[in-house]
Amino acid sequence: MSAPDSTSHQGISPRLLIVLTLLALSLVINYIDRGNLSIAAPMLKDELKISGSQLGLLLSAFFWTYACLNLVCGWLVDRLNVNLLFAGAFLLWSAATAATGLVHGFATLFVLRLLLGAGESVAFPSYNKILALNFNEEHRGIANSILSTGLLIGPGIGLLFGGFLMGRYGWRPFFIVLGLASLLWIIPWLIWMPRKHYAAAKESIGAANLANFFLMRSAWGTCFGLFFANYANYFLITWLPYFLVRERHFSMNSMAKIGGAAYLLAACTSVMCGWISDRWLASGASLTMVRKTFAGGGIASCGIFLGLAGVVPARFSAAVIILAVVSFGVMSSSHWAISQTLAGPSAAGRWVGFQNFFGNLSGIIAPTVTGYVLDRTGHFYWAFLIAAGVGLASAASWIFLIGPIQPVVWDRKLRVSESASPAITH
Repeated sequence: MSAPDSTSHQGISPRLLIVLTLLALSLVINYIDRGNLSIAAPMLKDELKISGSQLGLLLSAFFWTYACLNLVCGWLVDRLNVNLLFAGAFLLWSAATAATGLVHGFATLFVLRLLLGAGESVAFPSYNKILALNFNEEHRGIANSILSTGLLIGPGIGLLFGGFLMGRYGWRPFFIVLGLASLLWIIPWLIWMPRKHYAAAKESIGAANLANFFLMRSAWGTCFGLFFANYANYFLITWLPYFLVRERHFSMNSMAKIGGAAYLLAACTSVMCGWISDRWLASGASLTMVRKTFAGGGIASCGIFLGLAGVVPARFSAAVIILAVVSFGVMSSSHWAISQTLAGPSAAGRWVGFQNFFGNLSGIIAPTVTGYVLDRTGHFYWAFLIAAGVGLASAASWIFLIGPIQPVVWDRKLRVSESASPAITH
């Protein structure tokens, strides 16, 4: 297997640091774009005169295309120039965001959310492919945690500034300006994108297909771990603004401060945990112990705090929600590194493509189920308890369902030799 651009005994190269910064920035934009409709939900619900169930359907529309197209995108990034494919996808989702601010009908808004999901479906297979190709194992903790800051800063900035700006200027100008300004990201990406964009021939021999993937316990561990973790995450991203404003009676400005503080603290926590994980590995700890501690322990804590958030008095809601989001940041520092190690550079796109397809089905389910529960009960009590339960289920998947974290060996006959966990063979 050819060496990435950084060596085992050196730090991350300056060029790759620029690449990592641009990827993190793209993920900030990614998560602002996918979460901005939830920030606008209280205003949008009144303007369009829709029910809670209809709002839940609208909030879930993004995930219909996002989840399903990950299967195709995972295959594409393993076969095409991942750098250029990602740039094209970024163009599509930014244009869809800008156009959202111009429409007035429910159906058209629904279609644009589908297009946003189609564009962003390329993102995570591309991120993982790029990191698997260009970063060594001992640098992946900090690399993934820096990338994950985008996942956390995005909702934070969206809630903080989006809440303020929408409250002052309305939601439509926010979408238009955000979508058009985001297009500027493409220019530095085309200049600084990494030189390596495909696995060398010797890295691609015997790469996995879906049949191989289905036979592995550890593969399903990453899928269920992501599915349950994403349920908790998307529950917060899509419904937290509405919960704070309508049930806990915070103002739009207060909601923006709480949500922004939670996600910005989580981003700092993610970087710190990524740095600690790399230092822990350097001290001789096993890869399995390090990755599972942060992934499983983080999402378990998130589940516990979500359960508390649904029952504590209103004056404690903000603190408990912030702790839940920060705990999600702990998990985010390591969970993608698990998939990158198991899959290896040649299969990272396909592995993450299927994992992200499966994991993001919860993006369809979480907003819809929450809207249904809200219509039936009139409050969020059961919605938070459900989110807490799936958070704990995610922890069990990362810790117990995944075996030792070692690269899977794909042989030429496409019969899996899974060093990561027991495999079922043909």
